[in-house]
Amino acid sequence: MKSWATPLAIGSFIILAVTGLLMFFKIEGGYIKPVHEWLSWLMVAGVVLHTVANWKAFLSYFSKIPAVSIISVGIVVTALAVFMPASREGGNPKMKMMKAIESARLETVAELAGKESEEIVTTLEKKGISVSDPSMTIRQIAKQNQKKEMEVLGLVFR
Repeated sequence: MKSWATPLAIGSFIILAVTGLLMFFKIEGGYIKPVHEWLSWLMVAGVVLHTVANWKAFLSYFSKIPAVSIISVGIVVTALAVFMPASREGGNPKMKMMKAIESARLETVAELAGKESEEIVTTLEKKGISVSDPSMTIRQIAKQNQKKEMEVLGLVFR
């Protein structure tokens, strides 16, 4: 197992490091984000297998104060990232903005996009998304057409 668990961990680390850095600097073209998200499973598998293959060495780290300190910091940072709200009011402001836009009427979103609502209706209909009334919300349009809100918004802001 050692002959392929460690190379799997290293190879997937390279992929995640490069795609993660690109995403950090807002370079998200092509398949960067899906590759980063989906191939992170390879990293998880590689690290688990590497840990199993090197179990004795892994356990020895728990007798060394610097190693335990680093592992503890990792656990605390992970817990904070998962359980702490992004702001004092709670929640991610970008997510709140997206929820507000998804529940806004198409006419309002058209103004934000700098377009006429009729132009957006035409664009959506060319892509097979019907809009029975421009006063419908993006969420209603998506639901009526069995689409995701982001798919509709992607066409609106294209």
